[in-house]
Amino acid sequence: MTTKRKLLVALAVFLVVFGILAAWIWRGTPAEHSLDELSGRDPVISKPKPEEIPSVAIARPIGWAPGEAPKAAQGLEVARYAEGLEHPRVIYVLPNGDVLVAEADAPGGSMGGGLTAKIGETLMKRAGSHGTSPDKLILLRDANGDGKAEVRETLLEGDLLASPSGLAWNDDTLYVANHDAVLAFTYKLGETRLTGEPRKVMDLPGAGNHWMRNIVLSPDGHRLYAAVGSASNIGEKGMELEKGRAAIWEKDLYKDGYPRQYAQGLRNPNGMGWNPSTGELWVVVNERDQLGPDLVPDYLTNVPVGAHYGWPWIYWKKYTDERVNNWAPPEYIDDYVRKPEFALGAHVAPLGLAFVNGGERLGPDYANGAFIARHGSWNRKPLSGYDVVFVRFDEFGNPRGKPLPVLSGFLNGKGQTHGRPTWVILARDGALLVSDDTAGIIWRVIAPGAAPSAPIKPVVTARMPVKRDLGGDPSAQFKAGIRADPEDGQQ
Repeated sequence: MTTKRKLLVALAVFLVVFGILAAWIWRGTPAEHSLDELSGRDPVISKPKPEEIPSVAIARPIGWAPGEAPKAAQGLEVARYAEGLEHPRVIYVLPNGDVLVAEADAPGGSMGGGLTAKIGETLMKRAGSHGTSPDKLILLRDANGDGKAEVRETLLEGDLLASPSGLAWNDDTLYVANHDAVLAFTYKLGETRLTGEPRKVMDLPGAGNHWMRNIVLSPDGHRLYAAVGSASNIGEKGMELEKGRAAIWEKDLYKDGYPRQYAQGLRNPNGMGWNPSTGELWVVVNERDQLGPDLVPDYLTNVPVGAHYGWPWIYWKKYTDERVNNWAPPEYIDDYVRKPEFALGAHVAPLGLAFVNGGERLGPDYANGAFIARHGSWNRKPLSGYDVVFVRFDEFGNPRGKPLPVLSGFLNGKGQTHGRPTWVILARDGALLVSDDTAGIIWRVIAPGAAPSAPIKPVVTARMPVKRDLGGDPSAQFKAGIRADPEDGQQ
């Protein structure tokens, strides 16, 4: 056999093997449970199906034709607030009603190097990533109150921005979270340009697989919280690379000290908000991949200071990820790791979160709870997410039931999607605004004729009386106060 013939045979064998491998990857492992079964306070936690190579199922973005729009839930209407934007991600409403938009994409090299990174970048481009970040802040203004932004100004673009995402404003200061730092700009409401030099508030671990950095201010404006996602799926690149990641950081803006790690074990925390009933910080989190199409449910949860949610060693409080065997977990982690409050379904990729506070014009079905943008899966069959949902809360500030649909119809049933809902924010006129990054549109949702909703009442409880006398054996009193865990029957 000649050398040329040998090369042709080898090439043919390679193409056959590659084709079989590609077909196997794209075929994937079909899901066994519905999203409803994987959602709520008590989701199904199925048996893991580890995948060395992830199943791939990506909806290709095709955009919206003129006149097309997502399907709004009964009683709601949806229309275009703004369009023609370049990959709009985070949106933020200022006190005067102006809307800021962060046009951004992943920083170059965020997936790392090598063949795996190249494949990842190819898949993300198929999912709608542009490959380069626009790095712009856009100001939108609906000056005549018709529900459409007729004013559009470029607030800032260029070198000071690096994959910007999180936005917050207080006391003539605009905070912007790049992928590697939080900056503060002097900014007065109504201005259409950022002209001064910023000051750095804090550094952040840069890039990584999860590059978005959301921020939120405490209600009194004294503290800033920054969410930082992991650089990997389960720490497979080494835990040294994960230092400071998979965490929420807190910075006191009135002191010069270093920020402190507020919570950890959150693989990819994104949208944050304050529960109006309890005053607690809540967050939506993207959980780990490659345990099958039904694991692990992404979630919405409260975040007490010092909380640990288990990543990468544990998920849903009591399930050990057996793949993580190269890095020892923190000592006694089983004793203090927390269970998330509410499952949102596996691989739905929740990003934006917005709590109802009162004054919204969206009807009685959405009068108490939180709106969530589910960006959509890339590794589940059938596809999951690609919608906006509402999680209802009770009068005590606890989530209940299953997620209610708000906007759907992004998927067309042919393996394609018109767009991908990314962020949600409540406007000053009571409408819900939704960014659609691959379509370049901001959607506006409202219930025509609806009256503004009532303010959410804070939960007020009586203080426990001070106990000045132990009155007996402290050890016995402590043991008597321990109640059995209803999940396992143990103390």
